[in-house]
Amino acid sequence: MISNNMSIFLIFISAMMVNNILLIRFIGLCSFFGVSNRMETSIGMGMAVIFVMVIASIVSWLVYHHILVPFHLEFLRTATFILTIASLVQLEEMVIRKNSPNLYRAMGIYLPLITTNCAILAVAFLNIDYNLSFFKSIIYSLGVSLGYTLAIVMFAGIRERIELSPVPKSFKGYPIAFITASLMSLAFLGFKGLFGL
Repeated sequence: MISNNMSIFLIFISAMMVNNILLIRFIGLCSFFGVSNRMETSIGMGMAVIFVMVIASIVSWLVYHHILVPFHLEFLRTATFILTIASLVQLEEMVIRKNSPNLYRAMGIYLPLITTNCAILAVAFLNIDYNLSFFKSIIYSLGVSLGYTLAIVMFAGIRERIELSPVPKSFKGYPIAFITASLMSLAFLGFKGLFGL
């Protein structure tokens, strides 16, 4: 029998490494390829996704269980979750624009695209579909968002090194990026047997 603490640890590790949202589930690849040219931008995007994903999951879980379910409005969860995420991204965009104008300019169009980042919406749905408790949904969201950040920062580091490498002309740009991402995905696939998950 798995203890509750071990269960929480398994949820976190599974969300972060074993079922990485980018490299195993292939959700949220738009921002993964678009923002990962520079390390600073990738770190900023990762921090933004951590904030939005965890807060959106908390608010979505509360809205679903305390408003939609009691009033039998479960069919509105997609619209409700999108509205929640869009509101949080607008708040975050205002904070980043005020506190870090360089990061705001570097992220460009990708900051508003967090609103439509399917990884954030997917986590809100998965928390409900997996029937996770409030606390476990926070742990799961944190694991997914840290896994997203880990993958995008690693990918940015590799892409910066590739720019200095003698890559054939036909592979420069996105072709080598896709090859690199596929190799990273294979490496993360090695975590599948970890802890019997």
